[in-house]
Amino acid sequence: MTAFSPLAPLTRTSLPGRYGLLVGGLFLYGLSLRMMLDARVGVAPWEVLHVGLTRHLPLTVGLVSVLTGVLIVAFTALRLHERLGVGTLLNVLLIGFFLDVLAPLVPDPAALGWRWLQFALGVALLGFATGAYVAAGLGAGPRDGLTLALHRVAGWPVPRIRGGVELTVLLLGWALGGPLGWGTLAFALAVGPAMGWGLGLFGVGKKG
Repeated sequence: MTAFSPLAPLTRTSLPGRYGLLVGGLFLYGLSLRMMLDARVGVAPWEVLHVGLTRHLPLTVGLVSVLTGVLIVAFTALRLHERLGVGTLLNVLLIGFFLDVLAPLVPDPAALGWRWLQFALGVALLGFATGAYVAAGLGAGPRDGLTLALHRVAGWPVPRIRGGVELTVLLLGWALGGPLGWGTLAFALAVGPAMGWGLGLFGVGKKG
């Protein structure tokens, strides 16, 4: 049976079209993180770290995200010798930028039900955004690149590497005062299916 991938033709557009897909995906990714952050029920592990760092540094969460991405990319490129794509660099710069720029525009709901609804929409949007920027084919995100580089160098299974990195980041962010909550657990359970759905819409990773 042929997979339902209505947006797959976008992956075969011209180079300018793929750049548009990349930037659009990164914009939506930043929006999804801002939606989850402002829902105030818990955030993804990396955002737990980023927000935790803002408790101790005079920086916005978006700028912390950018600086963290720069450090990851520098380590991956210089120490692990992983090749970088332009999409990797734009990922580092734009997601944090959009995360800050969108702060005044995203609702900050008071009722718990609306907060969970906003969080759930943010997770779904993150899945779609991941499909968009990956489908552009212009380079992996910095955290994906780190995972793949560690897999290549050390030979450890990718799920174990990613899980270990995420757990380490989560614990460090929590120790720094980051917003660990039930939403963090919900994100861990829902992000895989959300990303699978988003990638599938663009026909990434599917056959026939």
